Amino acid sequence: MSVTFQRVSFDDTAAAFSFRDDRELKRIYWLFWLMNLGWLTHLAKYLIPVVIRLHLPVKKWIRNTLYQQFCGGETLEDVMQTAKRLDNAGMHIILDYGVEGKETEEVFEHTCAEYIRMITYAARESNIPFIAVKMTGLARTQLLEKLHAQHTLSEAEETEWQRACQRLERIVKEAVQHHIGVMVDAEESWIQSPIDEWVMKLMQTYNQQTAVLFQTYQLYRTDRLALLKSHVHQAKENGFILGAKLVRGAYLEKERKRAAEKGYPSPVHASKTATDQDYNEAIQYCMNYLDHVSCCIATHNENSCQLTIQLMEEKQIPPHHPHVCFSQLYGMSDHISFNLSKHGYRVCKYLPYGPLEDVIPYLMRRAQENTSVAGQTSRELRLIKQEIARRKAMQLVR
Repeated sequence: MSVTFQRVSFDDTAAAFSFRDDRELKRIYWLFWLMNLGWLTHLAKYLIPVVIRLHLPVKKWIRNTLYQQFCGGETLEDVMQTAKRLDNAGMHIILDYGVEGKETEEVFEHTCAEYIRMITYAARESNIPFIAVKMTGLARTQLLEKLHAQHTLSEAEETEWQRACQRLERIVKEAVQHHIGVMVDAEESWIQSPIDEWVMKLMQTYNQQTAVLFQTYQLYRTDRLALLKSHVHQAKENGFILGAKLVRGAYLEKERKRAAEKGYPSPVHASKTATDQDYNEAIQYCMNYLDHVSCCIATHNENSCQLTIQLMEEKQIPPHHPHVCFSQLYGMSDHISFNLSKHGYRVCKYLPYGPLEDVIPYLMRRAQENTSVAGQTSRELRLIKQEIARRKAMQLVR
């Protein structure tokens, strides 16, 4: 049976910004205009965490700008309104509790309970097929670093790691019962390997019939494409479905700085071109093995999205195929998300929530990401400006 495809244009501003009213659109325009000033974003990355710690009166400004743009609210109850709006706009959600890097067992247990609460909430909604989980929300960073370096753990540390693993498995078991997917976010390279190993072990148990658990592959790392191919091979050999979320990566400066300070080769590609090549090859590889891979194309790169569409057309893979979805961050690249959705593709907005102080690291990464890709913010600004002008012209016609 043949599948009919329509060419997707990311320039359709009416579709791209249908989710936003006139007031929101103007607010976003000015926020992106400020973020397009690279020096200001760079300065804010260092200043905002400091002024928050000093309790200076900036929370209201942050809440009304960065936080409102990139987060759904402080609590799960707060996020429900945003989730409903996205549902009305035909958009799916990856729900994320944006707390990370904590250090106590009490906080880890609270975070685990919150993830489980997210799953039961998502199960009641029609547009929340996934939640996102960070292992640094369930285990100490120092413990993960020690495991990654293959250092011998003390008896207490072994017990601590077992508790962390049990937390993730409890989350996955709950997700299986409620038919919700769990996407485990990638972390820094020096704590990633124990996460990779445990997630793969759980996949072999819980991804037998469908992909419940997803591993995140940061393709700006020089070793991730080979790892992805190895994991696909393991899935084929062992009869389970690999859940693969493909991203470029979020810790570029930190990775390069640490490598330089400690005198080891940088684990990330030297150029964006090399990253793009690996990312696009990862898409092609996954498309060749959709019987064994369920993939999330999580990117703000238009070329990678168009490549995926082209491959799906060539292979007669329907836009709504259950093993292919796209994802962009809430507050970014609406011109990609809503135009893909308009043409029948499965699209999820990654929607974080949490107390403002706790999501500052996430907000700083988003602001930096918006300025790190050459021309991306400028393109969004142009499209927003076009949509504002289009709406004014429509009002004049009336």
